[in-house]
Amino acid sequence: MSRSRINTLEIDQLYETPSAARRAITSMIEARYPMVAVFFLSLIALCAIFALQIAPKDPNRVEIFSVLKPPLSYDRNGQLQHLLGSDSTGRDVFSRVVFGARVSVSVGLIAVSIGGGAGAILGLLAGYFGGRVDDIIMRLADIQLAFPFILFAIMVLSVLGEGLFNLVFVLGVGQWVVYARIARGETLAQREKEYVEAVKALGATEWRILFRTILPNILTPLIVIASFNVAGVILAEASLSFLGLGVPENVPTWGAMLADSRNQLLSGSWWLAVFPGIAIMLTVVSINVLGDWLRDFLDPRLRGSGRGL
Repeated sequence: MSRSRINTLEIDQLYETPSAARRAITSMIEARYPMVAVFFLSLIALCAIFALQIAPKDPNRVEIFSVLKPPLSYDRNGQLQHLLGSDSTGRDVFSRVVFGARVSVSVGLIAVSIGGGAGAILGLLAGYFGGRVDDIIMRLADIQLAFPFILFAIMVLSVLGEGLFNLVFVLGVGQWVVYARIARGETLAQREKEYVEAVKALGATEWRILFRTILPNILTPLIVIASFNVAGVILAEASLSFLGLGVPENVPTWGAMLADSRNQLLSGSWWLAVFPGIAIMLTVVSINVLGDWLRDFLDPRLRGSGRGL
């Protein structure tokens, strides 16, 4: 067989074998709901990135003559003034919802990255080395699990004070235990397998075995947990901001908007709580739907069913 014929066959096989990205897109289209979730999360991401260009007003601009305007309110010239209404100080609700996406989503992603990274490394060390290293890390995890997270966050933020860095730090620290326990269990299952023994026989260092051999094989459950955990962190940020322990008051967040709406609900200003609440709900539901699909897609047991790889 000629060389050109072989190259043609290789090209045909390359096109016949779908890439991971193509399989993922096909799986999402077949499942339908993940595509809707990706579309909505893309809108949220665009709002977070281009908030300055999308928001029609400064989110902290006080307008005395526009206090508690309902949605779709117009000015004297017939121009749309507040798409989603205004709050008790005349600030535009739509602009604050748009800028709130920047804080809520970034806090969720950064906190999960910090907690997931630290937890995965600590769980990897505990599962591989065992002994005293395992005892120390797992006892620290047990101590933290003894405290309800919301009480732990309130206690720490009451000492450290409000601020975006402190909020991300507390939320990140509160997440590491879940990843550590999962990484430890997966590492215990992987460290005795033949491929790890083969790498040891070749003279690889322990750090190379940990981070180049075992870690790639335990990432799937950690990625799935992280996808669900982002939604939980966004809810935790909203809860802490609702209690006044989140970011400063001049930084708009969805949770802080809900907190500000408490005193206005009885007066009929429903839009102050409804729109940030809808933003939180749709974001959390979209992330959960995407995480559910990701769990099925990465599960090797579902490869033959059309739902997974």
